[in-house]
Amino acid sequence: MDNKDAEKLFFIPFNTGGHWLLLAINPIREIVYYLDSLGNDWTTYPDMKVLIDTVLQAFRAQRDIQTSRRGANSITWIKVACPQQRNQIDCGYFMLRFMRDTLALGRLKIPTDYFDEFKCAFYTKDQVDEIKEEWCQFMIKLNVYS
Repeated sequence: MDNKDAEKLFFIPFNTGGHWLLLAINPIREIVYYLDSLGNDWTTYPDMKVLIDTVLQAFRAQRDIQTSRRGANSITWIKVACPQQRNQIDCGYFMLRFMRDTLALGRLKIPTDYFDEFKCAFYTKDQVDEIKEEWCQFMIKLNVYS
């Protein structure tokens, strides 16, 4: 990574053991955007936060990035108010939709109140079906089916 990477987001789909959420990370700026379709705070998943903070600290050490003595405290976690699921089974599709929306807009920052272009309290069935169809088409193109 070099200086041009300071303006990149890396997407990490994260499964907490029964629930998918999305982390979008700018490792240079040490910003973690947290998108959870159940509306939980990242403190609900302390192991996840420790893991990501540790990875960013290791990244910092590997790049010999100087920082204050605060260490993990210098990592900024931003909870994004994103559309919420109304059932207990669509979290994976919501996570994919969050990633798709961010990529489609080409933005390097995710607003805390989500993107105006995609802002809604809930995704409709059609919006969830749309991401399901896109995912199926993507997998078919990769020939990842049997």
